[in-house]
Amino acid sequence: MFTSQEVLSVKHWTPELFSFTLARPDGFKFHSGQFVMLNMPETDGAKTKPRAYSITSPDYADELEFLSIVAPDGQLTTRMQHIQPGDHVMLGSKPTGTLVHSALTPGKNLFLMGTGTGLAPWLSIARDINTYGDEELGIERKFDNVYLCHGVRFVRELVYRDFLERDIFDEELLGPIVQGRLHYYPSVTREPFARTGRLTDLIASGQLFSELGLNQTQFNPETDRVMICGSIPVNHALKDICVAHGLTEGSTHRPGTFVAERAFVEAHG
Repeated sequence: MFTSQEVLSVKHWTPELFSFTLARPDGFKFHSGQFVMLNMPETDGAKTKPRAYSITSPDYADELEFLSIVAPDGQLTTRMQHIQPGDHVMLGSKPTGTLVHSALTPGKNLFLMGTGTGLAPWLSIARDINTYGDEELGIERKFDNVYLCHGVRFVRELVYRDFLERDIFDEELLGPIVQGRLHYYPSVTREPFARTGRLTDLIASGQLFSELGLNQTQFNPETDRVMICGSIPVNHALKDICVAHGLTEGSTHRPGTFVAERAFVEAHG
């Protein structure tokens, strides 16, 4: 079931990447990290197929925010890239997905590993107070540190970079909670940048752990929890690394030490 929701804002980061916000209907509930199906309204008898989009806003937000790539041959995204405030987008009624806190057992470090638009669910999780916990607010402490690792091809694809490096720490309620606990780790593969290389290679070499100031050379199943969201090949490679390091895949029915969103990735393929 879909409902028509008004577009509130649109931002074009690059010719291929844009984000937008929709009005959040009354009673629409979701957990940070979940995705939902979106579609465009039928126009002159022309229909598009719905696609899965991770919600980038945290579960307490008044608006629903999304990040999208313009797929070269994608009927939906080639239409959606032209939306303007006041237009409408069709919103599915059933958010779902495994990239949620309840799919992981408690741990010390939470690694959010994403490539491209796989950043989307991490924006939701990184802005969710429940990810960190806060004694003053009576929220149980879940993770001491959150490491948001984002791999892209080109520097211009590091969307939300200023927010993750600076602006999030200035937010009135969230800023003091994430200060010193949220660590942003960007990497670029196809042009010069402060850090270059695929996330898989940075993990395998131990460079990722060293640069994050961690005294380890691989994931530790006793302390580390990992969430994965990227292309299908990247997902498979990161999952293989997690298994090789002794982590076990979890779900909302049986929590583990890492999770990957298969349904989300395949829906975007």
